[in-house]
Amino acid sequence: MKRTLQSIVFSFAISALAHAAPNFTGEWKMNVAKSEYGPVPAPTELTRSIKHADPNLDIKTFQKTAQGDINTELKYTTDGKPCVNKINGADSKGTAKWQGDNLIIESTREFQGMELQSKETWTLSDGGKTLTIANHITVPQGEFDLKLVLEKQ
Repeated sequence: MKRTLQSIVFSFAISALAHAAPNFTGEWKMNVAKSEYGPVPAPTELTRSIKHADPNLDIKTFQKTAQGDINTELKYTTDGKPCVNKINGADSKGTAKWQGDNLIIESTREFQGMELQSKETWTLSDGGKTLTIANHITVPQGEFDLKLVLEKQ
């Protein structure tokens, strides 16, 4: 009986180790045709460089927009601990945590005198070659959704 119980515990431990969380590391480029920006003007170009060594997640983004070029650099830990980043000189407070194979990043920041809340759901598909970010945004005027589809370069 002891041996059977040990075998069961060992099997669970091995299966838990075999199911590692997705890794988002890579150079990514937005697929404009597959992305959806809803009421917000889409950038003409968006690239993202991600370094992911769980729990550390470093994100560098470049966007080319009608208003000019925008560079952002964000750092999170995927253990749900609060992180503070600077976006356009303002604090952006957020957390990143796993929900199954999806990464959920929730953040709040000031934007043009109003509070902007964002909930991003990151999903990898196509054998890790496509990163889809579903973003639900809340502002005082209402809520809307964006979908950003990035392809690994």
